[in-house]
Amino acid sequence: MKARTYDSIYFTVVYGLAGLAIVVTLYPFIYVLSMSISAPEAVAAKKVFLWPIGISSLAYSRVFQNPAIWRAFYNSVWYTVVATLGNLVFTVLGAYPLARPRFFARKFFMGIFVFTMFFWGGLVPFFVVVNKTGLYNSRWALVIPYLIETWNLVICRTFFQTLPEELYESAKMDGASELRILWRITVPLSKQIIAVLALFYGISNWNGWFAAVLFLANGKLHPIQVYLRNVLIAGSSAEAMMSWAQMGRAALLSTLQLKYALIIVASVPIIMVYPFVQRYFEKGVLLGSLKG
Repeated sequence: MKARTYDSIYFTVVYGLAGLAIVVTLYPFIYVLSMSISAPEAVAAKKVFLWPIGISSLAYSRVFQNPAIWRAFYNSVWYTVVATLGNLVFTVLGAYPLARPRFFARKFFMGIFVFTMFFWGGLVPFFVVVNKTGLYNSRWALVIPYLIETWNLVICRTFFQTLPEELYESAKMDGASELRILWRITVPLSKQIIAVLALFYGISNWNGWFAAVLFLANGKLHPIQVYLRNVLIAGSSAEAMMSWAQMGRAALLSTLQLKYALIIVASVPIIMVYPFVQRYFEKGVLLGSLKG
């Protein structure tokens, strides 16, 4: 009887904390969404606290009418797709030999990779290297220097080590090369961890803004996150974003509501990707973190 009572108290506390975490997590997103679709009159009067008051698409119509936002959105899609593909290719190519016990130098190279997780040359030398290699102020400045994330490499390597070595030996006996083994055996059996890495890299590439500010002097190459940063923090793109001092009801459309609409536009694409890889996420991360 006491055990059941303790279990009930335990589950009540756990579910209560989980519910609280859900509320705390969802409230900012719901608030921002409600502000972006509420009637301009309600937003101007500060009546919106959780649910939208009146439904208006005026803020989104203004956002989508601005060609600068479309350009920034295209840049973000380009960086995310190209960089994530490059991340996956180089991470898999790097993790495969490090996971094979027959590779004599795998401990040496693994030590070098792990060393970079704790020590690096600093921001100034990094900038000098990017500049001297001709990547500065080009799209590839956001791709090539960030091809491999060491922690993701470790997760991928660990997952590869869980695959039976007998598969590799059998393929070797049949005359398969290492690249053929990687493409025909390892990759098909590693869809879970590849999906997880794609999610990690995709979110990082979509949300990244610091590298763009550092390496891209041309504003036409900036991703939408930099544009959003300028609107939310610096305010330098407020006038460029749209002309909202117009006659009638549109005059009530506040800059704040336009900012909220832009936040939703910048957030929704990456949120929509998650359901497609959710079924791989938990198992992939678990298997990729168990074996050292």
